Amino acid sequence: MKWIAGLGNPGGKYEDNRHNVGFMAVDRMAERWDLRWRADAKCRAYVAEGRAPNGESVVLLKPQTYMNLSGESVKAYMNYYKLPLEDFIVIYDDMDTEVGQLRLRYKGSAGGHNGIKSIIQHVGTEEFKRVRIGISRPPQGMEVVHYVLSDFTKAERPLIEEVLDRATEAMEMALTESFDKVMAKFNSKKRS
Repeated sequence: MKWIAGLGNPGGKYEDNRHNVGFMAVDRMAERWDLRWRADAKCRAYVAEGRAPNGESVVLLKPQTYMNLSGESVKAYMNYYKLPLEDFIVIYDDMDTEVGQLRLRYKGSAGGHNGIKSIIQHVGTEEFKRVRIGISRPPQGMEVVHYVLSDFTKAERPLIEEVLDRATEAMEMALTESFDKVMAKFNSKKRS
């Protein structure tokens, strides 16, 4: 069984922020796979579990600890349900990737992303699968914090809708295929 965490900040004021594209991705998966969210107090997260359309078991996780403490929720869920880190995939925003692009990786540093930094600290390794959804860099003179906590523009919305669909397709494939195959198919490729 794969368990997939989307990163973001809880609360309505953050809902459409660039920093919440990880939440948007797992929300899209839950909607497509007809999974229902429930609060899980043990790990301070919303959890949706069930089967994807291909019949594979999956758990979706939305940590409610705020972005900078995402690792607390991920580690609590992993420990309580005794899940292997090899079956974990995290989805989050990435400023070094263009809006509308996906980048899948096996491992790596936090790259300045506080949610990933927190997960690395709590699970004790940089070796876990990642799906980075591009949000591009802030415009000249705009502070990073203001940029990531801003909403996508009207012009960017169609790109985000498309990349959320592709992320859902990639994760569905990841339930039955090797991550290498998923990376080969989905890394920075636009829908054909």
